[in-house]
Amino acid sequence: MRTAAVEYIAATSVDEVLAALADGGTSVLAGGQSLVPVVTRAGAPPCRLVDINRVEGLGTLAEVDGYLRVGALVRHRTFESDVVGGPLGDLLRVVVRHIGHPPIRARGTMLGSLAYAHPAAEWPAMAVTVGARLVLQGPDGRRTVPADSFFTAPFRTTRRPEELLVEAQLPVLPDGTGIGYAEDRRTTIYPQAAVMAAITVTDGEVSAAAMCLVNSGPYPVRAACAEHALFGTTLSDTAIAAAAQIAAERDTRLLDEDASRPGRRRAYEVLARRALRHAREGAGRCG
Repeated sequence: MRTAAVEYIAATSVDEVLAALADGGTSVLAGGQSLVPVVTRAGAPPCRLVDINRVEGLGTLAEVDGYLRVGALVRHRTFESDVVGGPLGDLLRVVVRHIGHPPIRARGTMLGSLAYAHPAAEWPAMAVTVGARLVLQGPDGRRTVPADSFFTAPFRTTRRPEELLVEAQLPVLPDGTGIGYAEDRRTTIYPQAAVMAAITVTDGEVSAAAMCLVNSGPYPVRAACAEHALFGTTLSDTAIAAAAQIAAERDTRLLDEDASRPGRRRAYEVLARRALRHAREGAGRCG
């Protein structure tokens, strides 16, 4: 199938990127693992593509003031290595193993996945779980958006057409935090359902809890009811089972009808239990 002609711009500076975005009908090309299939499918391709691979300053990967700063050109596979220590490094290594396959991880980028906003994608769920900050740059300068406010609908975010997502800032998780991730994946690139957890244990009790339900609604969201149930517990089997049931029966009902059906509820309960058990193991090692 032939597609309409698309103007290609190889930008060498952020200013060039913003100038192209200001004209409208422009999509950003970094790894292209999500964008290229969209362009080649039937429908309305963008008027132009602005390639950011030659733009200096977008490959940032550094720990600064308690945050891991990840630039727009940092590839998925980077996180297969120890880019940061502690629980955050553990989480990144666990999550990246579930992303696509080696060629996708070699070319695709974390920020590309965040901007694409697939409701079942792993990086958006990670960003919501850890409370990441996302930095957007536009004609009026930079603004920072919390991850849990960035995603608004499937494939929709608060990024304006004239803005570029330039950086994700991931908070370095405290000692005593265990992480867990469990998913139900069959034949597709994305999971049918998944649960991500980061649980901090202080003096034997849960002092902070973050759980994210993946592909249970239009975007990843925190399982607030289940998180609340975990505070002050010792992460016993009983506490984990209770929180998992709450996540499945109460938190999914806040999202969409499909996620609250009996079969789906059962899937999220099982996955939440697995994720929390993995988190407990990690918190025990940290302690």
